[in-house]
Amino acid sequence: MQKSATGQTLEYKAAHTIAHGLVQGVGFRYYAKVSAQRLGVAGWVRNMDDGSVEIWAEGTQDRLRQFIQAIRRGPTHGRVTQLDLTWEVPNGESRSFRIRY
Repeated sequence: MQKSATGQTLEYKAAHTIAHGLVQGVGFRYYAKVSAQRLGVAGWVRNMDDGSVEIWAEGTQDRLRQFIQAIRRGPTHGRVTQLDLTWEVPNGESRSFRIRY
């Protein structure tokens, strides 16, 4: 665990999400990557065969909540109609955020 500037303990968490809607072919994965990098969130994003997009993200709870809000908004040409979210234990495998193919 890490401490903030105010001395509070920052608990790392992981968010596993599946985004449904118009999320493929609209720059959604790139949008997720840029949003994660801006917020200092690690993990990955990938397209699924059923037309959804899967995201694994790790970071502090505050940063993950901001990231999830960004994902709900989605890119300009996309539309998230449903976001399935499960809080998980972080695995620490990623130090950055990347697009998986």
